Amino acid sequence: MRVSLFIACYNDTLFPETGKAVVRVLERLGHTVDFPAGQTCCGQMHWNTGYQAEAMLLLERFVAQFKGAEAVVCPSTSCVGMIRDHYPKMAEQIGGARLKAEVAELLPKVWEFSEFLTKRLGLEDVGAYYPHRVTYHASCHGLRNLALGDGPMRLLRAVRGIDLVEIENLETCCGFGGTFAVKNAEVSSAMLGDKVRAVLNTRAEVCTACDNSCLMHIDGALHRQRTGVGVAHLAEILGSEE
Repeated sequence: MRVSLFIACYNDTLFPETGKAVVRVLERLGHTVDFPAGQTCCGQMHWNTGYQAEAMLLLERFVAQFKGAEAVVCPSTSCVGMIRDHYPKMAEQIGGARLKAEVAELLPKVWEFSEFLTKRLGLEDVGAYYPHRVTYHASCHGLRNLALGDGPMRLLRAVRGIDLVEIENLETCCGFGGTFAVKNAEVSSAMLGDKVRAVLNTRAEVCTACDNSCLMHIDGALHRQRTGVGVAHLAEILGSEE
């Protein structure tokens, strides 16, 4: 299968290793990966903070870049959530039968990375090896918007050498929420404190998730407290080999 990678703007800028890991996994599984060079932000930040006119332009750009793709894979639950939840409504607001038809045709082909593996390809074991103690944080968008369920955990359990420890209160938010962490810093910090304590209680070496925005938030607290615990996107774990 030919898979088009939508890396998401913050991954492209801050976490390029995640995109490289996605490519490693997909190519290991025998797929061809392309990267439309004109891609940019999905528009989530603009849409959520009231800049809806600017977000509309990014919808049109996304469709233009990925129109005709066999499958579009993105290692960000929040970006895929944005695309699925809001693009149809945005296309309706812009108007025009052509754009609405293109969005309707493209959306079923857009997958979050872990769900592409488990739901589209029907896989759990992708040939990974990661000899570390790991705990998994379920992001809110993945858990509630995309209904990933235990898909990411099934992928992790199949990794050779891993010591996977389930975190307490798995369904509890880490407190990031994009601009929520800025606008409601005290509440966000309290939620983050609970999540970090849960991570430390597992005695894991690494905390993983399907979204680097959550991991960035969690990693900041882990680093400031000098815990020695690291973070890694699920794709980076699945991309590791002996």
